[in-house]
Amino acid sequence: MVSSAAGPGSVPHVPHASHLAPMPVGAAGIASRTAANVIDFLVTAAILAAGYVGYTALRFLLRPRFFSFPAPSLLFVIIAGAVVAGLYFAVCGATTGRTYGALVLGLRVISHGRPRVRPVAAVLRAAACVVLPIGLLWSGLDRHRRSLQDIAFRTSVVYDWPGSR
Repeated sequence: MVSSAAGPGSVPHVPHASHLAPMPVGAAGIASRTAANVIDFLVTAAILAAGYVGYTALRFLLRPRFFSFPAPSLLFVIIAGAVVAGLYFAVCGATTGRTYGALVLGLRVISHGRPRVRPVAAVLRAAACVVLPIGLLWSGLDRHRRSLQDIAFRTSVVYDWPGSR
């Protein structure tokens, strides 16, 4: 039986998790970051597919007699995919610090000394992630688990489970 200073039979005070505000716990490793990026790739592909379906439906509604499915070039798909991924990463990085993949894996992008990445840095980091995705591999070699983008823009990807703040 646990005794407390308040008297026999009283319940000792135990702080609730909501009273505690844990900070992010450690830098995310390459496996977690890669898994989050795979999920984000699928989100980007779903956004592109939804755009294609919407454009196709609009073409059908405007000219049903002469309808044919559009066949975008590979170059167009690559450029559209890069733009969508860049916007997705930039908006998520500047607002919450997490993409959907990061949310699922409990990751967050933070800036050194700040809980959020500044909008300009988020846009530049997103562009660097899209143009040079191989920079992620550096996090497997760096002792602080930073990617090339993290080093360039003074950011970190940390474990930070939703609801832990």
